[in-house]
Amino acid sequence: MRLKQRIKVLIVDDSLVFRESLSREISKDPDIEVVGTATDPYMARDLIIKLKPDVLTLDVEMPKMNGIEFLKKLMPQYPLPVIVVSSVSKNVLDALDAGAVEFVTKPNVTRPGGMASFVNELIIKIKIASTAKVGNRKSDYTPSRPVTNQGIDTMSKIIAIGASTGGTDAIHTVISGLPRDMPPIIIVQHMPPVFTKLYAERLNNTCELEVKEAEDGDALRPGRVLIAPGNFQMRLAKRGTGYIVKCTQEEKVSGHCPSVDVLFDSVAAVAGKQSVGVILTGMGRDGANGLLKMKKTGAYTIGQDEKSSVVYGMPMVAYNIGAVDKQLPLDRIADEIIRYLSK
Repeated sequence: MRLKQRIKVLIVDDSLVFRESLSREISKDPDIEVVGTATDPYMARDLIIKLKPDVLTLDVEMPKMNGIEFLKKLMPQYPLPVIVVSSVSKNVLDALDAGAVEFVTKPNVTRPGGMASFVNELIIKIKIASTAKVGNRKSDYTPSRPVTNQGIDTMSKIIAIGASTGGTDAIHTVISGLPRDMPPIIIVQHMPPVFTKLYAERLNNTCELEVKEAEDGDALRPGRVLIAPGNFQMRLAKRGTGYIVKCTQEEKVSGHCPSVDVLFDSVAAVAGKQSVGVILTGMGRDGANGLLKMKKTGAYTIGQDEKSSVVYGMPMVAYNIGAVDKQLPLDRIADEIIRYLSK
């Protein structure tokens, strides 16, 4: 299905060969128009004002000003969807923190099909980014930011969270609003290998909870957050009187590995009414059916609302099929989890 209007893309990269190759390849898609290319952030700034692109692809390592500093200056003045295209793993997370909505790792051109796979992924993410909302999505609500248990049962409950585009920031907002004494939390964020580990380490350094990339057989315990590893499906399983996660390399489900549906399905089957399910910003419908299964087994389910979502896809589908007990702005979700568990 063709879009009514082509997506105007501006490419920012200091490599002439890469710029020309990228422009040529993504222009083959009938829904995308490359309106310009820039070699550095200063040229990009002028072209953004002149060409008014719908989406920006941005390298991180560039002369005169790196992509992260550029993002920090750009987003408050001219917010638009930015996809980071970089080979530097740690810088990608900094760029997401600075306001980028998505990222794609630069291809290994020596690997057969590497460039073609990269272009296909980038085209998909350009189309997703063109629908993203950037800029101020905050509500006027002031979270209580609790620091004590408040009578929460940390032993028998499980919290499961799923997210995609915009999810790195959304998950951080939820997790940083929770105290150390919480039930175990298991999370699927659509991310490739390496990045899930870096993301878990970053969360661990900025939140009260212990956060790690999950490994097969990891035990769930109060105060611990497990992030599904990239290219692995993660499921909840029982072990004795407690819970563990099973992480296995499998095919994609609902278009993803890890998949939110896979996680939520397992939580519904294993924990049922002892669980809380949360679905956050993201394109598509991954997690919607799984959240509905959780709700039908007695779990309490929460969905992020449209205004605060970068992409109101996954939470919208979940809400529309009746999988969501309560729909809330992002900055109210942590307090709602605590309120429910404190009853």
